[in-house]
Amino acid sequence: MTERTAVRAVTTGALATVLLGLAPHAALAAPVPAPQAPARDGVAAARAAATDPATLDTLARFFAAERKRGGAAAAAPGTASAAPRIEGGTVPVYALSPDFVRGRVAAPVARLEFLASKAVAADGRTASVWTAHRGGSWKVVNIASGDDETRYAAAGAARDASGTVFHEPQIDAWYLQRGDRIEPLDADARKAVGAHGTTVDAYRKRVAKAYGDKLPGSAYDKRGEAGGYGPGTGTGGGTGPAPAAGEPAARQPAEASAVTGDRLPVTAATTVAAAAALLALGLSATTALRRRRSGR
Repeated sequence: MTERTAVRAVTTGALATVLLGLAPHAALAAPVPAPQAPARDGVAAARAAATDPATLDTLARFFAAERKRGGAAAAAPGTASAAPRIEGGTVPVYALSPDFVRGRVAAPVARLEFLASKAVAADGRTASVWTAHRGGSWKVVNIASGDDETRYAAAGAARDASGTVFHEPQIDAWYLQRGDRIEPLDADARKAVGAHGTTVDAYRKRVAKAYGDKLPGSAYDKRGEAGGYGPGTGTGGGTGPAPAAGEPAARQPAEASAVTGDRLPVTAATTVAAAAALLALGLSATTALRRRRSGR
């Protein structure tokens, strides 16, 4: 073997060793897949459901009831000025995925939960209309005060239109995922991952530690401590505060997700549905009215 050949062999072997050493790190740095996006015709159908006259009528009663609870005089029903409207686009809403928490290979950080449209009352108050695919069509499944869903979607798109805005409902935090970074969009998210965000891998470790023993089928879930978050759950049983005296027991909107069955726990403080409001507005049993947590 000539000296040149020997040097080449040593160099090739050293390079192979370096590449083999880098392989695990390259695998860890593989791009995290984006969650499934809704089809364009699905978004159009969801918006049609949100703008349906029956939905707008329900929104008028929702805003009137909310106004009454606040102690203000309700606007005269049936007047043009009292009619609510749907404003802006209908957006997909993603939430932290249980598969990501489990550490499953190629699981996206978040998954599609529902579509949301911003509703605006005559006096400027806002609400979010949730729509999900039910029984072969898109239906309104929840009305929530405030406009978190569309507002944070817009905030994320302003930073990076190719990123994914998602919600960690367990702490009511909103994030933007772009590439291998998880960036905060609100105060709760900044408290969780820092002002400058964190890596996807570090975020996975945090949520696995927080929720890994609370996934569906866990002892935590079987004890009924999952906060009523999911199909077939009743009122109460959450880890959040108990309802005040005379107030209906808290319950999560069981039909609010486009994905059913496999869900992470959420506290009653995060998403509260008032049973009395359902009856007052004449909504169906599969529709819940949610109050936002105050102080956001």
